[in-house]
Amino acid sequence: MDYQFKKIESEWQQFWAENQTFKAENHSSKPKYYVLDMFPYPSGAGLHVGHPLGYIASDIFARYKRLKGFNVLHPMGYDSFGLPAEQYAIQTGQHPAITTEQNIATYRRQLDQIGFSFDWSREVRTSSPDYYKWTQWIFMQLFNSWYNLETDKAEPISTLIQKFEAEGNHAIKAASDEDVLSFSAEEWIAFSNIEKQEQLLKYRLTYLRESTVNWCAALGTVLANDEVKDGFSERGGYPVEQKKMMQWSMRITAYAERLLQGLDMIDWPEPLKEMQRNWIGKSVGAMVEFEVEPVVGNFKLSQDSPLEPAKIAVFTTRVDTIFGVTFVVLAPEHELVKDLTTPDQREAIEAYIDQAKKKSELDRMADTKTVSGAFTGSYVVNPLNNDKIPVWIADYVLAGYGTGAVMGVPSGDARDHRFATHFNLPIVAILDTQKEVVKEADATKEGHYINSGFINGMNYKEATATVIAKLEEMGAGKAKVNFRMRDAIFGRQRYWGEPVPVYFKEGLPQLIDESELPLVLPEVDKYLPTESGEPPLARAENWKYQNEFEYELSTMPGWAGSSWYWYRYMATKEERAENVFAPREAIDYWKDVDLYIGGSEHATGHLLYSRFWNKFLKDLDLVVEEEPFKKLINQGMIQGVSEKVFRSIGKTKMIWYHNEHNNRYSYIPTPDGNAYNVYYSEDATFQSDSTQLSNVPISLCNKSILDISKYIEQFDLDYNDTIFITKDACLFKGQWYDQSSESELVPYKPSSNQQQRDFYTKSEVEKMSKSKWNVVNPDEMIERYGADTLRMYEMFLGPLEQSKPWNTNGIEGVFKFLRKFWKLFHDDAFNFRVINEAPTKAELKSLHKIIKKVEDDVERFSFNTSVSSFMIAVNELTEIKCAKRSILQDMVVILSPYAPHICEELWKLLGNEAGILSYAEFPKFNPEFLVEDAFSYPISINGKTKTNLNIPLDLDQKEVEAMVLADESVQKYLAGQQPKKVIVVKGRIVNMVV
Repeated sequence: MDYQFKKIESEWQQFWAENQTFKAENHSSKPKYYVLDMFPYPSGAGLHVGHPLGYIASDIFARYKRLKGFNVLHPMGYDSFGLPAEQYAIQTGQHPAITTEQNIATYRRQLDQIGFSFDWSREVRTSSPDYYKWTQWIFMQLFNSWYNLETDKAEPISTLIQKFEAEGNHAIKAASDEDVLSFSAEEWIAFSNIEKQEQLLKYRLTYLRESTVNWCAALGTVLANDEVKDGFSERGGYPVEQKKMMQWSMRITAYAERLLQGLDMIDWPEPLKEMQRNWIGKSVGAMVEFEVEPVVGNFKLSQDSPLEPAKIAVFTTRVDTIFGVTFVVLAPEHELVKDLTTPDQREAIEAYIDQAKKKSELDRMADTKTVSGAFTGSYVVNPLNNDKIPVWIADYVLAGYGTGAVMGVPSGDARDHRFATHFNLPIVAILDTQKEVVKEADATKEGHYINSGFINGMNYKEATATVIAKLEEMGAGKAKVNFRMRDAIFGRQRYWGEPVPVYFKEGLPQLIDESELPLVLPEVDKYLPTESGEPPLARAENWKYQNEFEYELSTMPGWAGSSWYWYRYMATKEERAENVFAPREAIDYWKDVDLYIGGSEHATGHLLYSRFWNKFLKDLDLVVEEEPFKKLINQGMIQGVSEKVFRSIGKTKMIWYHNEHNNRYSYIPTPDGNAYNVYYSEDATFQSDSTQLSNVPISLCNKSILDISKYIEQFDLDYNDTIFITKDACLFKGQWYDQSSESELVPYKPSSNQQQRDFYTKSEVEKMSKSKWNVVNPDEMIERYGADTLRMYEMFLGPLEQSKPWNTNGIEGVFKFLRKFWKLFHDDAFNFRVINEAPTKAELKSLHKIIKKVEDDVERFSFNTSVSSFMIAVNELTEIKCAKRSILQDMVVILSPYAPHICEELWKLLGNEAGILSYAEFPKFNPEFLVEDAFSYPISINGKTKTNLNIPLDLDQKEVEAMVLADESVQKYLAGQQPKKVIVVKGRIVNMVV
């Protein structure tokens, strides 16, 4: 029969599931190969055609490696804690676990129907208590560890206590807070238990401290930097402000140097490695202390002042420029700002701080052009020349980077120069090679120093060493290596996340007992913060440790469960019953992930935190490899085509605008004053001829507009859906509806005086997303063409690492190719027909060309070129009417990683045992079959090619000439004439001159 892809694919997916065809073994004589995809968050929308791109590539490679004799582990699971399920719970009251379970069912159905060779027996879900038990356990190990800079590794906190008891902390070299107390062994022993715990908290690898965070009041939680865009939450578009809160943090900075050096050990894309290098941001420089003038702001320094001695510490990579400092800038969140602010400057300072709170740290770092700041009214003293220097605040300085303070050298730094110019501050040249510093900064290190006291006349190298030595002699500074990366915030004020296994006793955090893990999420009446602003877990009734002590009410961040999940996959279902996060034998066997495929957007999030946790686990001798992912490939993005709706008004093009800031939808008023918005927004933006304008005032419609919330369920809308509105009609999911009636929406038909042609759409290629109305569901493609066609077509679209727009123009060609491949095994009446005759040279040549091509392409992940080569090979075999079993069976094996369903069916039809194709042997390439023994010579007469002759390559020139002249077709073109000259270029061409 003809190629019945629906029946074939359904039957083989069921066979694989029932027989656990792809179940890996933890003990095998075969070499191991661990292929892993970044596991997905199961969203309610399910998969679109862009999601499976990386999964298809990894599946092809996993299937290929099995054919090459490897024991392959290729698991899948779900990163199932996340904000969307919790937002849905807030809106509907449905428990996030129920929503997540439903979403996972959709994902599993879609993944299964694409035919992935996942070992589902090892599935993990980060929201499952039997999984997050071990996330909590790893947290506990971090809490009970410190980082010894002498051994350059994490060690149990008990070893630090032993050192304190023996010698105090004077000689301790550890990663710790800056404000550690200096004490002797005797003083340590005399400390109360509370005092000891307070000091140990400054060394632990996970700890509580006041941190500046991105606080989103609407979401009721702290957001990571990569979850904030332009001062608003990426999800929902809610305002975000900078706020100081007590937060759990992880001392990832202790691993900064190892994280940096480890990048040289792994096969990752260089751009991604560079992103991590820049994020870690190693800088070699010096710490300098600027002493505050004796009388500051509203307080006078005295013997009992908590700020004694009053100094501002600054880290700089150009300590040689210290004589050019004309101002010092603090971050708006710096702890001294309040006390340094004089009464006459207080109003300006407070206004500036409120403004800075509205920007995320990433936005502040990215905005290099805007100049803003406020003077505190206070001054510090330059330790080397006693110059009086004003203290300002500005949002380009971050509280968490370095010390939260910078020294301004406008003659040598462009940003400092703009700041000094804007606020009319002095600019002092410090090198004789600096020219016109009033006009622009010159960051040169060349020349000799001027206006620089005791380093005048020195060069850069000599001056730097001299200044550092002087600062150290005065006790006003020291050489220091600094890192841009900050300790990672490890907490969210949300419900749907891992509970932190901590309770509080006498105000200090204590770990619950390991035997009490997992600490399971309690039930709550609502998933919102309490009326007093506490996290949702505070709503749980009688949720106290031993019915007495308060639990930690924050939950772990989204990256916690994904920072170790590849080790849980190493444990079989049976082994997970053992009381270990993964069996040591399994870890020793699988070691690390050989191939990891996922998006580059995780460069400074998941991929950095995973490396951090892996190194920590290695320090505790729980795992064997320093790095978790040996090779990483970032798949490109399959983009969608968005249709944006515009309305023409004269020569101005007005656009419907989705206001992500408050998640409302507006239409910009037309010049005639009519307003067409559905919800009111004071800060909407619009586009006009590709120019974006801001802060356009919008007035409310005079006429009552439909309450869109009534139609959320009817049209299956969520808070990311875009809705286009006019005063007469609204657009939901691509269909215009009349909104003149308050009771219902009916299809819209424009009246004679309101022509719908006023509205038009414009296509744009951008990220495929439900919110952009450009999603293509893989279910539709599979229904029409089958999973094998979808798999091959996604690979055919272009190189794996590149982004490309989804275009179905070529999918029909891939579908026809599979039908043509099926036809090779059947006669014209679609009866199965293969023969056992020996293959011809031409057949062997076609086969071994594709063997070689696929091997080379798969090994270098060039899957798109393999698809083209398959098409060529099938065309060649079709042309020579190949029906030889030995050729076609090898073709089935070669194609099976790309199109497994059709190949499994043909493998069985060829008489082989069902289901063993996945573990067959990949055909061996024989170069002898590609050696040409004949060549099709172009025969040219008087410069024009007339025909081609197939001539053995071992003939000499005379023999070739004789064979050509004896050919009937050549004699026909010569028409009885004798060539004056015959030129034979061996293996190239035969030219005849008549």
